[in-house]
Amino acid sequence: MNFLAHLHLAALSESSLLGNLMADFIRGSPEGLFSSDIVAGIRMHRRVDTLTDKHPLVVEARSLFRCEYRRVAPITLDIIWDHFLSLHWDKCEKSYSLPEFVNFARCEIEPHLDSTPEKFQEMNRYLWSQNLLIRYADMSCIANVLQGMARRRPKLSALAGSYQDIERHYLDFETLFWEFYPQMAALASNKHFLKQEVSPEPCTFSK
Repeated sequence: MNFLAHLHLAALSESSLLGNLMADFIRGSPEGLFSSDIVAGIRMHRRVDTLTDKHPLVVEARSLFRCEYRRVAPITLDIIWDHFLSLHWDKCEKSYSLPEFVNFARCEIEPHLDSTPEKFQEMNRYLWSQNLLIRYADMSCIANVLQGMARRRPKLSALAGSYQDIERHYLDFETLFWEFYPQMAALASNKHFLKQEVSPEPCTFSK
């Protein structure tokens, strides 16, 4: 999962948006570094990532990438899930529009940035100023994001080429999104999600 999906799942579970967005910037145990609600948000993000990585539908999605791009497929998939969530937001979330949700998330997170890692602060400046979560609906934005990541991190240079596989299998990825993401949303809405392991149950949104 990428930024938008983690924030949406956090909202569904009434978990800390800051903790869920910041988790990738925190190494090791977050205990004692932040308040208990932020720690719980970090741990939720990590659980979501674990469930995502092992999910059969995600494994199937990775298989759609050519061999030379399969190593970076998990990163590309994180971004493509955000694309479909942004594109189909009104079908996935009935309580508020995407611009309203993005504004809500920004207002929840920005006041606390001074106490967060510098790299996370840098990411936030880019995320909000570029209106990225809304622009994810545009595939040209996805292409630019992947190319930018490939350029900044030479070890991930394959990300740029992985975009071709997204184009080639776009409808397959969209079908898998509608099978996969509703399951994660149902889990996040489960009040026991943060307390115990829960196996994904089928759930569908109307399209």
